[in-house]
Amino acid sequence: MTSDEIMKKADEDLIAVYNRFPVVFSGGEGMYLFDNDGKRYLDFASGIGVNAFGYGDKEIAKELSMQLGTLVHVSNLYYTEPLSKAAEAVKEISGLDRVFFTNSGAEAVEGALKTAKRYYFNKTGKNDAKVIAMNSSFHGRTIGAVSVTGTDAYRSPFYPLMEGAVFADYNDLSSVEKLIDARTCAIIMETVQGEGGIHPATAEFIKGIRRLCDEHDILLVLDEIQCGMCRTGEFFAFQKYDVKPDILTSAKALGLGLPVGAFIVSERVAKNSLKPGDHGSTYGGNPLCTSAVSLSIRLMKERRVREHVKELTPYFEETLDRIVEGSDKVKERRGEGFMQGLLLDENVKARDIVSAALSKGLILLTAEGNVIRMLPPLIAEKEDFDRMNEILSSLL
Repeated sequence: MTSDEIMKKADEDLIAVYNRFPVVFSGGEGMYLFDNDGKRYLDFASGIGVNAFGYGDKEIAKELSMQLGTLVHVSNLYYTEPLSKAAEAVKEISGLDRVFFTNSGAEAVEGALKTAKRYYFNKTGKNDAKVIAMNSSFHGRTIGAVSVTGTDAYRSPFYPLMEGAVFADYNDLSSVEKLIDARTCAIIMETVQGEGGIHPATAEFIKGIRRLCDEHDILLVLDEIQCGMCRTGEFFAFQKYDVKPDILTSAKALGLGLPVGAFIVSERVAKNSLKPGDHGSTYGGNPLCTSAVSLSIRLMKERRVREHVKELTPYFEETLDRIVEGSDKVKERRGEGFMQGLLLDENVKARDIVSAALSKGLILLTAEGNVIRMLPPLIAEKEDFDRMNEILSSLL
């Protein structure tokens, strides 16, 4: 089929919830994707932060093919070695104690919310729990996840949502403190807001949140679905702040492109929350996806991905800072590690720039607030940042 035929057929057959760009991708290698007509695109989106190792990695293909030919699914009624190994690996990099594997990031958030509400119910015997979330946050598209997503456009068509969600301002500790009461069971936040415009937490804010949670026996839920798995130069962004969550959510780069997420909890939370029968997943933790989790973590260690991101981040930031200095259409750069954003002037639309960049062979993302979002594969080198700069600067 030609590209036009594929796009036309997909538009006829799929539910129209995505405004897809007019390109059909068919393959990739390293930092580049190839479309159906053979054109090459430098990827600074990595499937929205999923493809940490880029494309066409032969070691990944070989190991996952072996598992695919061995065992794909048996359900959580039984044990498998890939499940056990993946849980051990996730515990080791997170510093937390118990793991539940899901099929997606949104499901990880759902599990985190159920865990927090169950913890509160076990403690109080009441089912009136309240969750404090952040304005401009994004946690997923399911009803529970969208209930704690702090952008009204994602929420308003689907009321009534989960009861008890209230919203504070990110990086404003006093706005959080004002919302705490006896019903508050959890505070949920991204360590670096992604969809909301690339906003890292300040050290004062995240440490203050941890202190408030300790003082009031509230669970701190950190959503690192996008900013975790070495994207900021640590396995998880919270590790930069000398704090630890009670519940952590992960997905995206956790599974090398396979559909897998996880929520991870402390032993204290595990012992005082979910019981057998409270939660489950037919596909969650299947041998294929959990083998991808173990492989992702092993390769990040062996290939020194954290060190690579730390080493290249200054060059990435300097490159973007030059774009800011050289264009009156860009107001500022913000971000952490290989998770960066450029805030554009109101007279220029981020989606228009992203669309124009695509036509020039550069894949970018947008974020809330007229921001160009960049989530390159974690294998990016200086020449990739230079090429990105060349294309984007010419457009701006």
